[in-house]
Amino acid sequence: MIIRQATAADGVQVAPLINIVFDEMEIPSLMKMADKDVFAVFADAFKEAPYRYSYAHTVVAEEDGEILGIAVGYPGSDEAHIDDAFQPYLHRLGIPEDEKLFTWPETFPGDWYLDTLAVKESAQHRGIGSQLLDDTTRRAKEAGLHHVGLCCDLENPKAQALYERHGFVDDGRVQIFDHMYRHMSKQVD
Repeated sequence: MIIRQATAADGVQVAPLINIVFDEMEIPSLMKMADKDVFAVFADAFKEAPYRYSYAHTVVAEEDGEILGIAVGYPGSDEAHIDDAFQPYLHRLGIPEDEKLFTWPETFPGDWYLDTLAVKESAQHRGIGSQLLDDTTRRAKEAGLHHVGLCCDLENPKAQALYERHGFVDDGRVQIFDHMYRHMSKQVD
């Protein structure tokens, strides 16, 4: 297995992994759609480099040509405009283009923000999430930031335990849609 930067061509395999987190978030507009339609929108948007869920912000775990896991992240200072490139896709989700899909701030000042960490169910318990999580330190350093931040659903103790094993500590609360999340961070040397 290799951990590598995603390419624009990875969108078809990455979209279902992004949707794992969307399903947990219970995003109202996406819950009304068939999975194949959600996958199509996000696979297309994946090609938009400045967008939050694009190849430019995604690292993949790949084995024999199959993407088994993803980590999506970016400097928290980019959060205010990270979804601007997605505006033309909103109508495909039934959202007016003058609105936004994500309206809640998720990052804390100075974060290199790990937005999404997901591993295919069939590939879980193989250390893939840990390898992707460890790669966030490298990405934070490359961005010149001194800590990694993420949000963990209060109702997801398995994810919380994974993050704690990797040195993340609880440092606040964030609401995203109808869920409360613990913001967790880790210092980067």
